[in-house]
Amino acid sequence: MRNGNPTVKVGLATCAIAAGAAKVYETVKESLKDTDITLERAGCMGMCYSEPNIEVIEPDGVKYFYGNLTPEDAAVIVEEHVKKGNPVQELLILGEGCQTEDASFLSKQHRILLKNCGHIDPEDIESYMAVGGYEGIRKALTTMTPDEVIEEIKLSGLRGRGGAGFPTGMKWMFTRQAEGEQKYIVCNADEGDPGAFMDRSILEGDTHSVLEGMLIAGYAIGASIGYVYIRAEYPLAIRRLKLGIAQARERGFLGKNVMGSTFSFDINIREGAGAFVCGEETALLMSIEGKRGMPRFRPPFPAQKGLFGYPTSINNVETFGNVPRILHQGASAYNSLGTEKSKGTKVFALAGKIKRGGLVEIPMGTTINEIVFAVGGGISTGKPFKAVQTGGPSGGCIPANLGDTPMDYESLQKIGAIMGSGGLLVMDEETCMVDVAKYFLDFTKEESCGKCTFCRAGMNQMHKILERICDGEGREEDIAILDDLAHKIKMGSLCGLGQTAPNPVLTTIRYFRNEYDAHVKEKYCPAKKCKALIEYSIDPEACTGCTLCAKQCPTDAISGQRKEPFVIDDSKCVRCGLCINSCRFEAIKVTSEPRVTV
Repeated sequence: MRNGNPTVKVGLATCAIAAGAAKVYETVKESLKDTDITLERAGCMGMCYSEPNIEVIEPDGVKYFYGNLTPEDAAVIVEEHVKKGNPVQELLILGEGCQTEDASFLSKQHRILLKNCGHIDPEDIESYMAVGGYEGIRKALTTMTPDEVIEEIKLSGLRGRGGAGFPTGMKWMFTRQAEGEQKYIVCNADEGDPGAFMDRSILEGDTHSVLEGMLIAGYAIGASIGYVYIRAEYPLAIRRLKLGIAQARERGFLGKNVMGSTFSFDINIREGAGAFVCGEETALLMSIEGKRGMPRFRPPFPAQKGLFGYPTSINNVETFGNVPRILHQGASAYNSLGTEKSKGTKVFALAGKIKRGGLVEIPMGTTINEIVFAVGGGISTGKPFKAVQTGGPSGGCIPANLGDTPMDYESLQKIGAIMGSGGLLVMDEETCMVDVAKYFLDFTKEESCGKCTFCRAGMNQMHKILERICDGEGREEDIAILDDLAHKIKMGSLCGLGQTAPNPVLTTIRYFRNEYDAHVKEKYCPAKKCKALIEYSIDPEACTGCTLCAKQCPTDAISGQRKEPFVIDDSKCVRCGLCINSCRFEAIKVTSEPRVTV
C-alpha cells in the first residue's frame, strides 16, 4: 500500500501543446479534481519525439515517465497508476520495470543547462528556488566582487553559445572596463535557424535561470538595465518571461536594491518581427532602438558602444542559462567537462531523419556518431546515415564518414562547419545534398538585409545556379563559379549572415562533389529528389488496381481500370509524392537515370 500521494506532471511546452498536451492536461486535471493529488505543469524534457508526456512521481521519489499519450491514455494512467498505484506498463517509456530503449536518450547526456527543464514548474518561482534557483546571484552579491564574478566565468571556460563561441568572461571584462554612464545587458533570444528550438525550450521550461544569468552579468559589468530580445513567434516563452519577471520583482530579485544590496537591476522585453538578420548583435541592437535591423561596422564593438551608444554585453539564452550553475557550483565543476578549448556542455536540437528527435545536452567533444546513434537512436527511416547539417542555414554539411568528428568549436572549424546555435539536422541516403544547399541558400538570401552587395546580389546568383543544376540545366563551369562566388561573399560581407551563408554550398561541394557532377554532367539526381530529373512509374506486377493512387493524384496523371494495373502520364505528373504515400503495395517507383554519357 502506498503511503502518501504521488505528484503528477504534464509537459506543457510549445512542442508538447502542438502534439496535444493541453487536452491531456485537462483530462488529468478533471480526473484529479476531487483528490488531494498534486498536478503540476512542466516544460520540455527534451524527449519531443514522445510527446505528450506525463510523469508520475511516487512519494518515495520513484519516477515513471509515460509518452505518446492521448487524453484516453491519460485517464487510464490516472485511474490505474495515480489512484491505485499500478503502473500502466504498455504506456511507460521510462521507469521501474520498464524495458525500452528510451533510457539511453537521457543516460548518454550530461544535463547542466537542461537539468530543470521538464522537472520544475516554469510558472512558479518557488519551484525554481527549491532546486537552488537564485543562489548564484545571492553568492555573487554577498561573497564576490564584480571582478571576481568575471574571473569565475573566465575560469569556467564558458564560451558564447550563440554561434561565434567568444569567451563570455572576456566579453564581460571588456564591457566592465569600457567608459559609460549607463551599461546594458542584452539576451539574444532571436532564434531564427530553421529546426532550432533550444532557446524557446529553455525559456519555456526554466525561465528564471536565464533571468538569474542576466542578473549576474549585470552585477559583473555594472549594468542596471537588461533587455530580452525575443521573436514574437514565441508567445508561450514571452508569456512565461513576463510572468517570471513579475515574480522576480515581487520577490526582490529584480528592481531597486536587489536582495537588499546596493545593486539595482531590471529587465525589459522587446519582441522582434522574426528577421533572421536580427540575430546578428549589431542588427539586434538597432531593432531594440526602434530602427531597421541592419548590421553596422565594427569596431566599435557593442562592449564599447552598443545599445543607445552605451557599453553593452550581448549573450544568448543558453549562455545566460549556464551562468547561475557556474556561480552556484563553481567554475571547476563546469570546466571539468568538454575539451581543452571548448569547455562544458552544449545543447543540440536533434531533427530530421532521427528516431529520437528533441533536445539533447552533451559534453563538448562528444562525436557526431555518439549523438546520432547513442542518444538519437539512429536513422528513423532505416536507410543508411548520410550527413548532418550543423549550425543552421549558416552551418556546414558533414558526411557520415566524418561521424567520429568531436562536436566542439575547433574540430568543426577544421572540417569547414560551425557549431552555430546548436541545430543538428540528420539526413539519410535519400537526401539530395545539392537540394539541401539550395534550400538553405534560399533561406539566407531571403533573410539578407541587402546592405552588402556581395551578400545581396551574390547569394541571389548562387541560388539561381543551384536552381539550374537541380533542374538538369547545369553547366560545366557552374561548380567553379559557385565556389568562387562563395568565397567572395564570405570575404565581402559585413556581418555573420553573409560571411557564413555560403557554408552549406562549400561543404556540399567539398564532401559531395560526385552529386554535383551527376546533376551537371549526367543530368540525374542520385538521391532521386530533384523533380526535373526523376520519373514516376507504376510496376504492373505490384499494382492491384485499388485506385487509391489515382484518387490522390492532384493532376489526374494516373489512369486505369479497377483491379487492373494503372499507369502514370509523365507529361501530367508533378512528382508530388502523394501517390507513393497512398500506395500500400509499393507499386510506385521513382527512377533517375543518367541522361548523358560521361
